[in-house]
Amino acid sequence: MKRIRSNSSPRRCAGILLSGLLAAGVAGCGKPSEAVPGEAPTLRMTTARIRGFDPAHAVDQASILAVGKVYEGLLQYAYWERPYRVEPLLAAAMPEVSEGGRVWRIALRKGIFFSDDPCFAATGGKGRELVAQDVAYSIRRIADVKVGSGGYWVFRGKIAGLDEFREASRGEAATDYDGDIDGLRVVGSHELEIRLTQPYPQLPWVLAMPYAFAVPREAVEFYGAGFVNHPVGTGPYVLASARQNYRYEYRANPKWAETGRVETMPADAPTPDAGKRLPLIPRIVDSVVGDPSTAWLLFLSGRLDLVDVSRDQWDSIITPEKELRPELAARGISLGKSPQLSVSYAAFNMDDPVVGPNKKLRQALTCAFDAEEWMEFQNGRMMTPTGPVPPGVAGHSDGKPPHAFDLDRAKRLLAEAGYPEGRDPATGRRLKLTLELGAADNPETRQAAELMASFMERIGVVLEPSYNNWPAFLQKIERRQAQLFSVTWIGDYPDAQNFLQLFASENASPGPNRANYRSEAFDRLYREMIALPESPEREALCRAAAAVVMEDCPWILTAYPMAFSVRHARLRNHRRHDFPWGMEKYWRVDD
Repeated sequence: MKRIRSNSSPRRCAGILLSGLLAAGVAGCGKPSEAVPGEAPTLRMTTARIRGFDPAHAVDQASILAVGKVYEGLLQYAYWERPYRVEPLLAAAMPEVSEGGRVWRIALRKGIFFSDDPCFAATGGKGRELVAQDVAYSIRRIADVKVGSGGYWVFRGKIAGLDEFREASRGEAATDYDGDIDGLRVVGSHELEIRLTQPYPQLPWVLAMPYAFAVPREAVEFYGAGFVNHPVGTGPYVLASARQNYRYEYRANPKWAETGRVETMPADAPTPDAGKRLPLIPRIVDSVVGDPSTAWLLFLSGRLDLVDVSRDQWDSIITPEKELRPELAARGISLGKSPQLSVSYAAFNMDDPVVGPNKKLRQALTCAFDAEEWMEFQNGRMMTPTGPVPPGVAGHSDGKPPHAFDLDRAKRLLAEAGYPEGRDPATGRRLKLTLELGAADNPETRQAAELMASFMERIGVVLEPSYNNWPAFLQKIERRQAQLFSVTWIGDYPDAQNFLQLFASENASPGPNRANYRSEAFDRLYREMIALPESPEREALCRAAAAVVMEDCPWILTAYPMAFSVRHARLRNHRRHDFPWGMEKYWRVDD
């Protein structure tokens, strides 16, 4: 999906998915509501601006988390288990796989209902039962060119006949959702068969992504363009109210109790709530809080239950040993910290006429990035990156990057690129580049941008920040209008393919290859790699593909982010998760 976030948007607003170029922050300014006597126990958190509640367009972390409260997929991540694995959710059991990994049979659970909504005219507004046709329809919808989903990359070339359906959806005529697709067969009211063009070992991870969530056709057709703000799902929560860019309230889905649906905490979960019916929290309020300092003050006053630790509050929360300060621990506050399956970077738009065709220029700018000073600025909340695949994922490379910080080399490469001392000989003017950033109202975004600009100033290049709100920022990237842009990619699943696909030619914007990078050498290695199961051979191909990218420098790698968050004692069962959508159902808050 997706999972990108501007390097100014929080990992836990949720990812997916940094202020300035890399840290946490949220857009807008909202004020969480205080607890009301007699009100249901409420989880109170912050969020970024949400683009909408349509799984087809859930590419940013805030939208992914919102969608995950309302919708569900065939599979989900087992919340408590590490290393990560997937388990059935809407599926009755794990898929049955045959014919060398090319045929997947999936039985759906019976008695799962969409929430009540006026779109279900046939039932008088009562939600109807989920069937296999809903899953097939939802996958087709991701492929429909008219829908414009950024998630088709997870299915492209994988399901027999789906690419042909996508081509047929182009043009002004209405897309035919009723024709046959060889690779998507509804073989019973609650059974689906997926036929692949080749083995796809990542398919279980994909079936747990928001792009594979089930949506009802009635809602899409009833609301039309407005469907993005009228979610109708089978998930643990329903959207109770929404004030765009301000406040979103969710209530436990009454359909679960109404239809007798029982979701329980795993019996072996390390919590006294094991075996209890889900969701454990009846009400969630997400508020858009633009300033990390404001969020911290709201947290201290007990009006937020969970917040990320921002750079500005670092010293008042964290000791030099990266532990929680004793005075906060004495108040019952807990610190969560762990590496993330994510990578932060400043990307070059390879379609840009200045930076795209000039590899030596990109190499020079990469060599000018001072990783040590950057880490100091980030208070040690990051790890220095060595490649596009983060630690903890098979295929990660530990070696020194080929274009690590080296000012002398950066100046030599800049001269070889045609800009000696940063000037264009034809005009005598200094080279000026523009860096697009999201979360314009976050002060850390600006501080980080100024630091990045100072790195480039050392070699004579002018780097001008351009600040955008999050939707406008994404739009510039999707339309290939950004020259450089800074984001964090939060892994959709724990596989190197999910990170390396950011460079595959077929995934260029509006797909996840936002840099619009193209390399025949990379594509050859990538296609060979994705067809293999986990093995030493596959890991070697991952590292070889990453080496091609590191030499071409479509990105300036800036960090492997670390997650630091604090929570109040009233929030129970919280465990940081790299794929957190839909996981709030396992949490509990004490009244």
